[in-house]
Amino acid sequence: MQAAFLLAVQAGVGAAARRVPLARPLTVAAQAVVTVLLLTFVFAREQAFAGLVPGPDALDRFGLLLRQGGEDIARYAIPAPLESDGIRLMLIGGVLIIGLLVDTLAVTFRSAAPAGLPLLALYSVAAGLSDGGTDWLWFLVAAAGYLMLLLAEGRDRLSQWGRVFGGASRTAGGEPSGAAPVRTGRRIGVVALGIALVVPLGLPAMNGGLLDSVGAGAGGGTGSGGTISAVNPLVSLRDNLNVDEDRQVLSVTTKMADVSDLYLRIVSLDDFDGTTWKPSRRSITAVPDGSFPTPIGLGPEVKRTEVDTTITAAGWYAQDWLPMPYPPSGVTIRGNWRYEPLGMTLVGDHGQNTRGLTYQVKSLDVQPTAEQLASAAPPPAAIERDFTKLPDSLPPVVARTARQVTAGAANPYDQAVKLQDWFAVTGGFEYDTRVQVGSGSEGIARFLKDKQGFCVHFSFTMAAMARSLGIPARVAVGFAPGSPQADGSVSVGLRDAHAWPELYFEGVGWTRFEPTPNRGSLPPYTLPESPGSSVPDVARPSQTTSAAPSAAPSTSDSCTPEQKKLDGGCASESPQAVLPTGDDGPKWYAILAWALAGLAVLALPLAPMLWRLRTRAVRLGAHGRSDADAVPHTLAVWQELTDTAWDFGIAPDESQTPRKAAARIVRLGSLDATAAASVHRVANAVEQVLYAPRPRPTPGLTEDVRRAAAGLSAGVGRGTRLRAVLVPRSTVRVVWAMSAWWSGVRERALALRPTWRKASGQQG
Repeated sequence: MQAAFLLAVQAGVGAAARRVPLARPLTVAAQAVVTVLLLTFVFAREQAFAGLVPGPDALDRFGLLLRQGGEDIARYAIPAPLESDGIRLMLIGGVLIIGLLVDTLAVTFRSAAPAGLPLLALYSVAAGLSDGGTDWLWFLVAAAGYLMLLLAEGRDRLSQWGRVFGGASRTAGGEPSGAAPVRTGRRIGVVALGIALVVPLGLPAMNGGLLDSVGAGAGGGTGSGGTISAVNPLVSLRDNLNVDEDRQVLSVTTKMADVSDLYLRIVSLDDFDGTTWKPSRRSITAVPDGSFPTPIGLGPEVKRTEVDTTITAAGWYAQDWLPMPYPPSGVTIRGNWRYEPLGMTLVGDHGQNTRGLTYQVKSLDVQPTAEQLASAAPPPAAIERDFTKLPDSLPPVVARTARQVTAGAANPYDQAVKLQDWFAVTGGFEYDTRVQVGSGSEGIARFLKDKQGFCVHFSFTMAAMARSLGIPARVAVGFAPGSPQADGSVSVGLRDAHAWPELYFEGVGWTRFEPTPNRGSLPPYTLPESPGSSVPDVARPSQTTSAAPSAAPSTSDSCTPEQKKLDGGCASESPQAVLPTGDDGPKWYAILAWALAGLAVLALPLAPMLWRLRTRAVRLGAHGRSDADAVPHTLAVWQELTDTAWDFGIAPDESQTPRKAAARIVRLGSLDATAAASVHRVANAVEQVLYAPRPRPTPGLTEDVRRAAAGLSAGVGRGTRLRAVLVPRSTVRVVWAMSAWWSGVRERALALRPTWRKASGQQG
């Protein structure tokens, strides 16, 4: 509403300036000045002179807000909070800039067609971020508004020189009706909108671009319902994770006896399309009061202990998803949060995040034994159906390797342990944060071949292999156990960011496994020496040797100081929810579709110029030399001359004779003697072929038109010359041709109707 009000003020200033009237550049300047004053009043009035006029302090304020907005955009997932003044400045300022461009092009310079480009930029961003089922309706509204703008401009131009297209509609007295242009424009608009809505249904899908859906952070409204969309849960972490300094993210105080098993889970990724693991679109509800429901699949015979944990997030750490031990049994937290029951996760509602929050979590320390996992019953049909899905694009080597590694296993639990041990111990894999596996559907096969990667590669691959064996699997992202501190707390830093697979066993529920070498801790129930024990694997800590966060950049075993100097630094562990896949690239038809779409986008603004170039070449091109060819060639040359004059601002007047029309072109175009003589020669040739008993060809007419065009170009400014080339006015003849074609189709259809009725009556 604020942007709409400021936009109305801006447009009102333009309308007033044009009524004065001011020169076009002054009109635009007045609107730009008012726009700056409006933005200053809204965002920097305390730093401005008289609350309106911006000075150095106000400019500093704008710079600060823009930097803040950039940081917030990198930090927040959609929807970002409007409480951020930086984002509000970008939104409102961007809308006002686009509004100024549209008003300048469509009204001040009276050229509505190019105004569609800034409007398209504004619409494309919203369409690209939309995830609703009514996208076609909003496209229809936007496109209809733009077509109305074009129709208004066309009717305004027609009113200036009297040409009425759509000759099928006439009044009772035989005079053309003024409503014909409106009806014809509507018909053309309906056809264009129908094509725009129907044609994309037959084109190949092109996902992952500007218009790909990305969803929203939480459901709408303030009630208890809503959905959570398939978005990357680590958008707000990505920039902070990929730094060398191991800054503290969370400070944890817990009553858990063994903190080496204290994983803080953010969210689970259960939707796998062959390239990306992401959270499915799930229903969300209000956070339950008191205790949470028992986790899915957890039976009463499994040992468990309830643990109290207090977590404090750093003041700079703004995460939309709440890090918690899994499975949580209750949460005490302030702010607006929603609960997703299937994953047992909490997500901030419309801008709520963890920045500086302290919250308490009650969680279950589930301690299954190896025997309980080995004797687990088959999973429910719904769990098996939803969590064993694999895309057809997954390379066959994944399932084949899974069967080879787990050969001889007696049950799904044995298969899971064999997979974990193969990745973590016996398979010869190396932990390397600098590995480049590539992208594409073959990347997972590349990882299995090269055997180098970090937690994202290990967890994603093990989960996919488990699904190929029929074991329900998903990937959890969050933080591995942090570093114990002297005061009894645990410091969780950026380098503790982690991803691990969770496999489902009936009677136990979702169970953590740890395939990544040198990270986290092996679950006690996977250790064959002492099944079910809680002895930590002290040989595989995830924390650094220091007890406190270091101010110096952290290093890894695979990153030397020399490599930092040569490569510009080493990448840190970052569980980005994107599968690092092979380098086979997109399919040929997708490349072809994108190439055709790119050519169409480039050709659309150039279509008027290309049409004029083609029309000019046909009219002035080769022709027959006989007397029979004199009439069509001469009339085509005359048509090109009048259209060229029209392109330079001299609208045609078809009520005048060729001689008077030529004199008008010479006078309004201020042509020199050479160009004027050429125009008159063409007019004389037209009179000769129209009125002579035996028309004869006149040589040199093509050169006469070119000399006249050069004279017209020399007498106008640079802007008019550019418009004559890029957006020639005479291209409106395309609209007239379409109108005539449509009128002919209607007339033929009406003429055939009596015949149909007569034939139907005879047949009856």
